[in-house]
Amino acid sequence: MEPPCVLICQNRTCKKQGAAQVLTALRTLKSPEITIEGCGCLGNCGNGPIVLVLPTRMWYYHVRPQDIPTILTSL
Repeated sequence: MEPPCVLICQNRTCKKQGAAQVLTALRTLKSPEITIEGCGCLGNCGNGPIVLVLPTRMWYYHVRPQDIPTILTSL
């Protein structure tokens, strides 16, 4: 199985809802085998910040920086 890639929407709506802080928290706490990337709109505006984990296609909605440890342990 390929290593996880975590995408964090950095588009307008998610940014207003704190996506930049979520991206920073993920980059701070991630392990070396996990790829973290900011991305454009993931199509779920209003449910942000949105995090999508690939290749499993696991979606997380309304993510806050304090949610990051729980998300990372599930990978």
